[in-house]
Amino acid sequence: MGLFSFIKNAGAKIFGSEKAAASKKAAEAAAELRAEEAAAQTLEQTIRDLNLKVENLDIIINDDMARVSGMAYDQETKEKVVLVVGNSEGIATVDDQMTVEHEEPEAQFYTVVRGDSLSKIAKKYYGDAMKYPLIFEANKPMLKDPNLIYPGQVLRIPNLD
Repeated sequence: MGLFSFIKNAGAKIFGSEKAAASKKAAEAAAELRAEEAAAQTLEQTIRDLNLKVENLDIIINDDMARVSGMAYDQETKEKVVLVVGNSEGIATVDDQMTVEHEEPEAQFYTVVRGDSLSKIAKKYYGDAMKYPLIFEANKPMLKDPNLIYPGQVLRIPNLD
């Protein structure tokens, strides 16, 4: 007789099989869960690679929200972990459940808009554009170059002591 070609899954559509549709939906949900778990593991590894000290770090991603828990060494570390996770593609919200071993004052956060530079942001927060290195240092190692920031990126603005 020979080999015949058909459109894959056309039968399920023609016969309206609810079982096939449910099976496909379950497979898609399982694939999304595996992708979210892999993304969480990648973020955890990134945080370790950046030498951010967090004990019992745990990241759970659900759709576009990430929940982060663990004990950060200090407030700066905690804020940097939140920034690493939140500035990742696909993450819209970070539920920060971390605790801090060494308490410090919290920094402010700023979302970069088009036309911003670190000196412009420093002028806004500190009244002195030449204090941009403070912002750059506060966002290392996530920032590699003070001239490479992008709209939508969230930056840590430390308090002046």
